[in-house]
Amino acid sequence: MADWGLMISYTVAGGTRAVAVTQQGQVAVIFTGMVVAGYLLVHYLPPNVGFSEAMQVAGNQGKLNLIDFTFDLTDRYNFWTGMTGGLFLALSYFGTDQSQVQRYLAGRSITESRLGLLMNGLVKVPMQFGILLIGVLLFVFYQFNQPPLTFNRPVREQIARQAEFAPQLQALEQRHASLFEGKRAATEQVVAALQQDNAGQLAAAQTQLETAQKAIQELRAETKKFFKKAAPLVEAKDTDYVFLTFVLQYMPRGLVGLLIAVVLSAAMSSAAAGLNALASTTVIDLYKPARPRSDERHYVGVSRWATITWGVLGIAFALYAARLENLIQAVNILGSLFYGTILGIFVVAFFMKKIGGNAVFWAAVVTQAVTFLLFQTTTIAYLWYNIIGCALVMLLATIGQQVLPRGPQVGR
Repeated sequence: MADWGLMISYTVAGGTRAVAVTQQGQVAVIFTGMVVAGYLLVHYLPPNVGFSEAMQVAGNQGKLNLIDFTFDLTDRYNFWTGMTGGLFLALSYFGTDQSQVQRYLAGRSITESRLGLLMNGLVKVPMQFGILLIGVLLFVFYQFNQPPLTFNRPVREQIARQAEFAPQLQALEQRHASLFEGKRAATEQVVAALQQDNAGQLAAAQTQLETAQKAIQELRAETKKFFKKAAPLVEAKDTDYVFLTFVLQYMPRGLVGLLIAVVLSAAMSSAAAGLNALASTTVIDLYKPARPRSDERHYVGVSRWATITWGVLGIAFALYAARLENLIQAVNILGSLFYGTILGIFVVAFFMKKIGGNAVFWAAVVTQAVTFLLFQTTTIAYLWYNIIGCALVMLLATIGQQVLPRGPQVGR
């Protein structure tokens, strides 16, 4: 919560300028931390396993399946979902989201704003690739270095303090250590077979590795049930603690702070931009029309209070989102529920200027309701909501223009 408090404070005090200045330093910290983490992950692998061998191990375990051309509306991460739904998500995020658009508006010239938009692609794509690569290296690292039974240390320590459950926890951890030794031996055999290009040896080692992995998965399922019994009121998921566990257990003392700063900087960078955008839209779109004759000092004060209010609501949402399976996925799902509708409104405004405001408003309302209905009743991958929402707003607005009373045209 301390990082949220700090982020809210400098956003309230400095507004857009503070967000822009702090993000420059945060980007530098993020890139530096990524390079250091990537180097150390490879450095801590066994002597006979370098970067190329690590990639072979990851590929052999199915972690480098970059492109899947199978067309499946329920598959969240295949080629068609990414290149279509992902495209519309990016169009809406970088073209209509105030947290991004405010950066272009703050540019000193059109050229500078265009350069900022261009840099989103030039910097964001390699940065995302680097983050995913570190995730792959982290997976390989834990094939040779024993991971804890759970990466969620607070839950583990809470259970360990309970006399009733501590012996069973210790027994599970001993079983996990024994099973991992078998898995590590099988992984080393896989590496040796890959280096020697021995197909027969590779098949035998792979069979042994799959057996060890299945046993560990069964143990983790048993552990999950045990944790739910021992700490029923505590969320025992541990996926968001994997990288932090590596940082705290394996990083040199002097670098732990840097890697923690990377995690906090990434969170603060996006959250600060979002808070500033929410405060701006609250004042400009909602408050100012109701109080049009107030002076600028008054609006600045209201903006600061709006930032604080949205910050508190953000903390509340973060506490709820911490219980979800994956935070990054949760954010993308939440965005996809609304981005399609928002993008549709902008597309109508720019390219369908004969359509009136009443038609667009009701088209957006119906589209949003349909999107929520699809989310609740179907298994369609969430990225498709961006396409469905945009297309449905355009279609319903066109129909509504013919049957609803004419309102002011959106493009004017």
